[in-house]
Amino acid sequence: MKKVAVIMGSDSDFPVVKDCIAELKKYGVPVEAKVMSAHRTPGLAAEFASKAKAEGFGVIICAAGMAAHLAGVIAGHTTLPVIGIPIRSSFEGLDALLATVQMPSGIPVATVAVNGAKNAAVLAVQMLALFDEELSAKLEKSKKDMIDGVIAKNEKLQKMVDEL
Repeated sequence: MKKVAVIMGSDSDFPVVKDCIAELKKYGVPVEAKVMSAHRTPGLAAEFASKAKAEGFGVIICAAGMAAHLAGVIAGHTTLPVIGIPIRSSFEGLDALLATVQMPSGIPVATVAVNGAKNAAVLAVQMLALFDEELSAKLEKSKKDMIDGVIAKNEKLQKMVDEL
């Protein structure tokens, strides 16, 4: 199975990113987490991205706030899919969202919601599951569990309404 890299612009992003790592581990996806910056360590970021495919990675997830150029820098140096997590750090995360989603043609970054770490993990799993039937089955079970959970909540609500 291919690995997923989770790159943070700063260790201060970890409280959000830990949900991403936990979700990947829940699916049994090998994950490596790193701190590197598009601005403070651009050479390191470029080197990592250019070697990631050869190192066994299948998807790279990048979390950054404010200027949030990390996902774009990584995407510019790899052919692997890159998912951006805009981190809420200023302007309610709007600056990070816009910096992550506004990419030039030919350098796509799939972008999830501000602080949407869990969805970044699920999207990465969906990408990997295209070529992994076991992972695909885990996703199907997860979707069924969500449906069952909503149905159970609705049944509970209906009982509360009936008791009024």
